[in-house]
Amino acid sequence: MSSKITIRKAEGNWVVRAGGAILGESTNALELSEGDMAPVIYFPRSDIATAFLDDSDKRTHCPLKGDASYFSIVTKSQTIKDSAWSYEDPIADVARIKDHLAFHTSDLVTVERV
Repeated sequence: MSSKITIRKAEGNWVVRAGGAILGESTNALELSEGDMAPVIYFPRSDIATAFLDDSDKRTHCPLKGDASYFSIVTKSQTIKDSAWSYEDPIADVARIKDHLAFHTSDLVTVERV
C-alpha cells in the first residue's frame, strides 16, 4: 500500500448525520486520500454543530498526519463513542486539515454528498 496523501476540495455539498439530526453541512469540505484506503471527508469545524461533540480521552498518532484527538457524538438517545477526530496540529504536508473534523461512518453516523 502506498502512503501518499492527497487533499483536494470535496466537490458539492456534504452533510454528516447522527441520531436523526444533521450535525453539519458544508460546501467547503476537503477529501483526503491516503494510499489504497477509501477517501475521508474533512469538514471545516465552523460548519459542524460542535455542541453535539464531547472530548474523548482517545488519541492516536499517524506518522503522515500527526496526533489525532477524538470526540464522541451525543444524540438524544445515545453517545456514539470516539466517532469523530481532528488533527489539531497536523504535520506541515497536510496542514490543510487543521481546524477540520472527520467522522467514522457506520449505521449510526453517515457522511454523504447531497
